[in-house]
Amino acid sequence: MMKRLLSIGVLLCASLSSFSQSLNYNDLGLLFSQDDNYGTARFEAMSGAFGAVGGDVSAFGINPAGSAVAISSSASFTLSNKNTDYASLYYGNSGNSVNDSFNLSQAGAILTFDTNSDDWDRVAFTANYRIKSDYSSFYRVRGNSGFLYQTEHLDDTGDPKVQFDGSIEQDFSAEKRGQSSVMNFGFSAVHQNKLFIGGSLNFHDIDFNRISRLREVNDDVNGNVLVADNLIDTSIQGNGFSLSLGFIYKFNQNLRLGLAYETPTWYNEITEDFFDDLTHGAVDNLGFDKVTAIPIEEGAIYRFRTNSRITASGAYIFGKQGLISFDYTYKDYQNLKYRENDTSFIDANENFATDYRGTHSLNIGTEWRFDRLSLRGGYHYSKNPNLLAALGGSINDDNVRGFSGGLGYNFGNIKIDLSYSKFENREFETLYNLGDIILDNDTSRISGTLTINL
Repeated sequence: MMKRLLSIGVLLCASLSSFSQSLNYNDLGLLFSQDDNYGTARFEAMSGAFGAVGGDVSAFGINPAGSAVAISSSASFTLSNKNTDYASLYYGNSGNSVNDSFNLSQAGAILTFDTNSDDWDRVAFTANYRIKSDYSSFYRVRGNSGFLYQTEHLDDTGDPKVQFDGSIEQDFSAEKRGQSSVMNFGFSAVHQNKLFIGGSLNFHDIDFNRISRLREVNDDVNGNVLVADNLIDTSIQGNGFSLSLGFIYKFNQNLRLGLAYETPTWYNEITEDFFDDLTHGAVDNLGFDKVTAIPIEEGAIYRFRTNSRITASGAYIFGKQGLISFDYTYKDYQNLKYRENDTSFIDANENFATDYRGTHSLNIGTEWRFDRLSLRGGYHYSKNPNLLAALGGSINDDNVRGFSGGLGYNFGNIKIDLSYSKFENREFETLYNLGDIILDNDTSRISGTLTINL
């Protein structure tokens, strides 16, 4: 009996996992590449449009040449609160869930030094930690899709077995935890107060956990009901490395242009732990007991390469009164690649090449100063890389759009900045059919930064 349950449990759990609740390797590839533009409150208030502005420790993450723009050394620390509201739609049934998370989202410093050279005016060393993505989220959907996975009770030894092939209801939930982050170390310098150049070493970290639960309620032709519960717990950890290079050229006191390139991130060891548990409820009038399939515990280690990133930037400086800036970023998600020869990874790589696209992102920011007070605003737009995400609808529904605003006050040696950011997009997740769970994601973020001049 134990051997029979183990075989059935493994077969059914593997089938259910591969078609519904577990994230496939294409989903994970996007997860490893995700970056939500966390930074100082000044950076976030201007929607991260700092590639040609520089001077802020978070600008260093866009263009490493930006640190040399700072004329004095400083250290910054940022706390952020993220609120995500999911409005869900599942086969005509709507729901809503709200998620909150609080983090130390940024901590770093710029150390600048004047030189005695006639050509090189200043050099800067920078170290900065920031969150790339906060994965904290939860949603739940209920309804009847008319589809089902569990048609037989695990304890049924009859021939033929009772077929529970009528769908009554599904109850599905998914909870994500953890975050990805990056630690940057770099050097930059300015030549004759015109050309700023810089480079950085970037160390990436992923700590991700997802727990999904699916309850199917199905019946047979005689009205007997089978309740099947499936829990999948996936944990992923990994470390990666990338390089960044960039420059900013100051044409005059007003106009600056910048260009930056970040190599792909190479993850040489991603560890994935997978737990799958399937339970079938009792059906008393058929003599079936409550049975739990032998839980499946698996582990995997693999290598992955993200896409590279190129950012072109511009800024117009209105003296000490204010500025307007923009960043344009291009990433090609067809270049995501698992560096393994297993069939699952080969299939995922082929999907990246056919079902994904290059993306364009635009960030626009502005800042205006009134004595010691600064007012800021920004706009962000980014295309979704998955061509199939919105099958049956416009593929532009799931592009990310958002705005930001904030203010700061300079006390002299101490600055305090606050920001508010809001992003909206539509997400599609698959339970039975491609994209059958629709999630309207409304995310807001409030950040506060303390900056100390050193």
